Amino acid sequence: MPGHAPSLTAELLLQAYRAGLFPMAERRDSAELYWLDPEQRGVLPLDRFHMPKRLRRTVLSGTFAVTADRAFGSVIAGCAESASGREETWINGEIVHLFTALHRSGHAHSVECWSGDALVGGLYGVSLGGAFFGESMFSRARDASKVALVHLVARLRLGGYTLLDTQFTTAHLQQFGAHEIPRARYRRLLAEAVGLRAAWIAEPEPDALLGVVDAMGRT
Repeated sequence: MPGHAPSLTAELLLQAYRAGLFPMAERRDSAELYWLDPEQRGVLPLDRFHMPKRLRRTVLSGTFAVTADRAFGSVIAGCAESASGREETWINGEIVHLFTALHRSGHAHSVECWSGDALVGGLYGVSLGGAFFGESMFSRARDASKVALVHLVARLRLGGYTLLDTQFTTAHLQQFGAHEIPRARYRRLLAEAVGLRAAWIAEPEPDALLGVVDAMGRT
């Protein structure tokens, strides 16, 4: 069962992630946050990421310009806004405040997709050692959030990460290989991952990035 998470600070939030917990609000206008520790945890194996052929063509075509850590505030705002089929979100003001603080300290990152000067999609999450905790994504153009996810996975593979935590699984994530694992197994993977010295690479060398994307498209 979720538990109340009062008086959170950025440092307490990091401690919670190390222990396998994460916070959510019931609604965007909720004043309180709650700890969650699901019995079944969603993960997306980095070495078995499945990229559909059509998406691979979109990624390699350069339809979107992709950056990282250029517009964190705009990305979390995009994830918090209502959209068709997602009228209510769990990202309230305290979530925005806490994760913005984590971004400033180098523990939270975003990936952005642009069409010209317009931000059309992206995602954000938390980085600890070799673990990345994906929080939310949004899209205002077809495939924009999917392209952001591909670029996230490529950066994580280049940086030596071993765990991509999706918290829950959805049909959207399952198409890429996401699945659930028991809490006990998740905590073992988490303990191993947070002890690693992985590196977040916001701006990888283009050839290296394309090489990883190409390899991902063949798995």
